[in-house]
Amino acid sequence: MAHKPDWLQALLSVLAAFFGVQSERNREQDFAKGRPLYFVLAGLLLALVFVLGVILLVRWVLSIAGV
Repeated sequence: MAHKPDWLQALLSVLAAFFGVQSERNREQDFAKGRPLYFVLAGLLLALVFVLGVILLVRWVLSIAGV
């Protein structure tokens, strides 16, 4: 990413960071050239998706268990 990351690249960068596979070079470029708003919004979106996914998974498991 030699240019300013757009919102999709910010989303992919945050997703890589969530999984712990973000390279140091990409992280430095994000901080140097990225718009903070894109990364904040992407982080909030992915956190929301994660929490909803966990809630749905727990509800599904409990329904299978008959609880």
